[in-house]
Amino acid sequence: MPYIYRCSLSDTLSLIQLQKSLQQLVYKHQSLRTALVFDTESNILMQQIIDMNNNNHKKLFTFIESTFETNEQLNEILYNENYNSRLFNLSQGQVFRCHIIYYKQISSNDFLSDKDVIIFNFHNVVFDFPSMSIFLHDLNQAYATGHLPENNNETNLRYLDYTAIEKQMPIAAAKMFWLDALHDSKLDQPLLLPYDRYLLSNECRTGRGISISFDFGKDLSHHFVDYASSNGITPMIVSLATYYTFLLKLTTGERDLCIAMNTDGRWKEELKSVIGLFKNIIPLRCKLDPHWSFHQLIEHVQETLTNSLEYSYFPLQHILQLHPNISKSSFLDIFFNFSANENDKMIGDTQLCLVPISYKTNTDEIMINFNFGLDVHHDLNLGQFSYTINASLDLFDVETVVKIVQRFRSMIEQVFNETEDRTGNSIFESPLTLPDERILKVSINNTQMTFSSASCIHFEFVYQVTKYPQKLAVELDDQCLTYCELLYYVQVLSLTLVNEYNIVPGDIICQCVDRSLSMAS
Repeated sequence: MPYIYRCSLSDTLSLIQLQKSLQQLVYKHQSLRTALVFDTESNILMQQIIDMNNNNHKKLFTFIESTFETNEQLNEILYNENYNSRLFNLSQGQVFRCHIIYYKQISSNDFLSDKDVIIFNFHNVVFDFPSMSIFLHDLNQAYATGHLPENNNETNLRYLDYTAIEKQMPIAAAKMFWLDALHDSKLDQPLLLPYDRYLLSNECRTGRGISISFDFGKDLSHHFVDYASSNGITPMIVSLATYYTFLLKLTTGERDLCIAMNTDGRWKEELKSVIGLFKNIIPLRCKLDPHWSFHQLIEHVQETLTNSLEYSYFPLQHILQLHPNISKSSFLDIFFNFSANENDKMIGDTQLCLVPISYKTNTDEIMINFNFGLDVHHDLNLGQFSYTINASLDLFDVETVVKIVQRFRSMIEQVFNETEDRTGNSIFESPLTLPDERILKVSINNTQMTFSSASCIHFEFVYQVTKYPQKLAVELDDQCLTYCELLYYVQVLSLTLVNEYNIVPGDIICQCVDRSLSMAS
């Protein structure tokens, strides 16, 4: 989990002071010096906290320096930090690294400038997204004061204590809530997304996935935030509602949608200052009516999310145990994640600016253990949003995912349109058509032709027959009729109506036939 920063313009950061501050951080937070060792005798994975008094401080986290001259070189370094799992050593407790990247040459005065880059990288087994705010808060305190208060083992919770803390959770109420929330849910039936292929029961995943991101841009982000604030809801609620709407359309009308969401498992106040992996996965079930307006869906989603978050501390494994007959819960294949952060942070007198790895439109291959997911990022400083679709390449072709992302973006742009408010429309009317498809649709339906004022349609039809007798006039599946053939069947029908049923001009004839070539004749 790399976080990339730069000093703001004209600011500098002391490298020596930064290293000392990081050592204090690692000393305070046990998670940053946690080793995972497999015990062959007991056949279990053991968690160990490395004692700093018996180890070389520098070996507990990696501190490296390198240089770059071009953006291409910098991107290669960032890509390696993001995807190279061999950068860490879990058995030795090396789960955190700091990478200083100087522009052109290593600094001779041990100060970082605004052109240099700092990467704080954490192994995801000991770190979650909320941990970053705790990390930066303590880093600022250690850097500014040269001192970081130690945790009192008698009064402060330690990261190692979390297993014991789980046993104190109010289980009964949470158990009843999740039983009720998932009652009669078809947890073993996956959502019918537009997959290009399916895995057989005996096939294993390769873990290959594709990640495609797009920015909202300033205007669309403004409309999005304005809608949320004017309705007294959070952008997270709006994002989740748009996701449910999109899944409704993508599955061609599935009304019972159950997806997974990561939540912050720091349910006790004492845990809010502890760095570690506390996130928990919960199911979010939405039984929607496609005739609801977007406003009605928002109200339902808000109620669902509020109630679910109240019991989000209930461990996922316990939720799954409530349904022992389900071998695999399908909601774990469809994910939703929302993150919001201020990208500028103070370290002493220096302002650090977060550098996104890539929030512009891009495609990157990733490792993935689910089918489909949406990551929403809200940049609080800029007030802008970016959406990232993650999809399994075991099930989707890259071209399919690209098209899905394009349709999702198109839907959002049309729903939150400044000139035409569609939020009051039925959610099933939310369009997935792309701009070029909308133009094609208009052109196809533009069947107006200029006829002579004295001409009737049946005269014009006969004229087409004499002009193009062998051209196709009607086509349905693998059947077709030429203009000449169509005229023949029309004449047969006309003579039957006139001679057998005494039809005269002005009579109204009702037609009730199945969809076939007979309809045209």
